[in-house]
Amino acid sequence: MKGPQRQLTRLELRIMKVLWDSGPSNVQAVQEKLVGSTKLAYTTVQTMLNVLHRKGRVKRTLRGRAFEYEALITRDRAVSQAIRDTIDRLFGGSVEGLLMSLVKSKQLDPKKLEKLSALLKEQQRSEKEDSRGND
Repeated sequence: MKGPQRQLTRLELRIMKVLWDSGPSNVQAVQEKLVGSTKLAYTTVQTMLNVLHRKGRVKRTLRGRAFEYEALITRDRAVSQAIRDTIDRLFGGSVEGLLMSLVKSKQLDPKKLEKLSALLKEQQRSEKEDSRGND
């Protein structure tokens, strides 16, 4: 895939969630497991799976007379790409800008900041232990 990978569209994300939760699935299985207010047509699901295949997000394997689709991108990787894309587009690549916006909109309060700080400290400890183990 050339250029930066864009985040998944809402419909692509809904389909990927089915594949992440259910594993390799054919079009009919994905269609049946899709959650949402409206049931999507078989051909719509098939088209979207083929778009995801062209984008390199899923692989497909012929099983009998139907393709089975499997996620090539992990849920964590999709989340990471979506966050990076949002930070780049809305905050000019500034993580600090995102955090300041969360504070201003009262979505990040002192209690959540404390939890975040503890999580960062734990991650740093873990990384130090990992680097010592590799020496």
